[in-house]
Amino acid sequence: MKALMIGQVASQSGVGVETIRFYERQGLLDPPTRRASGYRQYDEEVVTRIRFIRRGKELGFSLGEIDELLRLRVDPDACAETKRRVGEKIEQIDEKIRDLQRVRDALSDLASTCAENGEGGQCPILEALAQYELV
Repeated sequence: MKALMIGQVASQSGVGVETIRFYERQGLLDPPTRRASGYRQYDEEVVTRIRFIRRGKELGFSLGEIDELLRLRVDPDACAETKRRVGEKIEQIDEKIRDLQRVRDALSDLASTCAENGEGGQCPILEALAQYELV
């Protein structure tokens, strides 16, 4: 297996060097071996692991949740638990979508109150914001 320097790992995994160091501090990556010069030396598997972390973040998982998924990844019987966790994430996303739709509807209602010609410098949207409650 080829040893990689941190810059090579960053380039191949699509993250920055500081992100790799951060993942190490968070325990998502095992501490790398060090050369006599003190430079970090990684094996190629770390690139796959970082890509997994990056993709998990893109899908909305927190670093804590990704850490749990990484632990499940080495469990041969983890498929049912992984599916359950993904189902929970889908429920969280659905709730966020509902919340965003409520916010969008509220903003749309506010926008409809404005004829763009508030009298006396009064904007109906700004006045409504002072009194509006999101339902």
